Amino acid sequence: MKRIQFIAAMVLSTTAAIAQTTDNSGIATIKFSTLAIWVSIILVALVVILLYVNNKVNSAIKTAGLNADDDRNFWEKLLNLESIAKEKDLELDHEFDGIKELNNPIPFWFNLLFYGTVVAAFIYLMAYHVLNIGDLQHKEYETELVQAEISKQAYIKKAGNLIDENTVTELTDKAKLDKGMETFKAKCAVCHGDKGEGKVGPNLTDEYWLHGGDVKSVFKTIKYGVPSKGMVAWQNSLNGVQIQEVTSFILSLKGTNPPGAKEPQGEKM
Repeated sequence: MKRIQFIAAMVLSTTAAIAQTTDNSGIATIKFSTLAIWVSIILVALVVILLYVNNKVNSAIKTAGLNADDDRNFWEKLLNLESIAKEKDLELDHEFDGIKELNNPIPFWFNLLFYGTVVAAFIYLMAYHVLNIGDLQHKEYETELVQAEISKQAYIKKAGNLIDENTVTELTDKAKLDKGMETFKAKCAVCHGDKGEGKVGPNLTDEYWLHGGDVKSVFKTIKYGVPSKGMVAWQNSLNGVQIQEVTSFILSLKGTNPPGAKEPQGEKM
């Protein structure tokens, strides 16, 4: 049984490297394709069946006394080798430097296994390169990249929505403020100006605020908007992280006094 397990493991190892993937840590890992798994199962089954039949046949022959002079051990029978005592009968008229060649035919099961791999290769060729039933490695890689991006965006959206008007804090990191500035220019500048000086919307650089000037109030205003004054709610197009970045950028504009700033509106904070 241990010999069968060993041979089965060797057969499996020959088909394991059908495809490779790379996990988040950058370490290459083996990935079995469906075809590789079935080929492995078939090859292992063939080896196990052949070994079982070989063992039963040898036992029957030995029991019947039909081959009583066969003193070969298991591996010699498995590899179709004759014992050392009978090697003289197998010598061919071919030698080199004193080394003689023996006529040891390749075992039937080995030929069957070899031709089995040829058949498996043909099936693989037809399935993946002719009929296009399965994806090749480069296509699998592209598909996994798409799936990874979808998972990434889903995670960002989920993580971003954990931040709301009750948990938000003001950011001071320059990289995050720069992201907030980019979003501000893309979403808010049309009403508030590139520098927050105010256009249709109020000036965001002075000390006066219509709906509160602390981080939670500004976040809430951006998130839910002010429909009565034409400001849309951004909660459907910006997640919590993005709104936090924009809020923090707006608060960083205080006291910048850009040219053409609109007159103060609201209450001084």
